[in-house]
Order: sequence, then structure tokens, then C-alpha cells
Amino acid sequence: MARLQIFSDDLLFGSNLQAQLLAAGYEVGLGLGVEPGCAAVVADLTVDARSRIEALAGVEVPVLAFYSHVEADVRDLALAAGIAIVVPRSRMAREAPALVEQLLATAR
Repeated sequence: MARLQIFSDDLLFGSNLQAQLLAAGYEVGLGLGVEPGCAAVVADLTVDARSRIEALAGVEVPVLAFYSHVEADVRDLALAAGIAIVVPRSRMAREAPALVEQLLATAR
């Protein structure tokens, strides 16, 4: 399966997300850079969203991002910057493998 990179400052949530995606058969790195061979990025926009969105604008792989549901403006900024899929953190927690599958399918 595809290699993914998770950008997250939240080690607990990032590790849980990593475990879900590993269980779904993905190869998953956890950090703040895009590793060679990475097919997609999963990005946490709950901390310093604007800076993270700017950094992701130059990434050449598809991006799935999640945000705090109380910051709806972050969703709009992320979509305007070209991030492919942007969902609330709660949805990411429930549907991570399906969302990644959707991201990779639309990127082909």
C-alpha cells in the first residue's frame, strides 16, 4: 500500500492515527516533513493552522487535513490553499482509513 506522512504536533492523536492507518495496511511516517516516496500527507491544522497551511501549499502530493470544529475559518483557508480534503478532527478520528482511500483515489 501507499506510504503516508502524518504532520501532527499532538503525539497522542498522531500516534492513534498512525496506528489506524498501519492497521489499514498503509506505511506511515510521523513527523513534520515529506519523506521521499510519500504518496500523501495527513496534516493536523489544530495548532498554528495558518503557518501549516502555508507550508503545505508547496507540497507536491495530495493532502488530507483536519481542524478543530470550532475553527470553521481554518477549513475555508485550507480549501482555498488547494488542500484536497479538509475535515473536522472528530471525523478524522472516526474515518481516517476511508478518508485516505478517498484522497488517494482522487489523486490518480
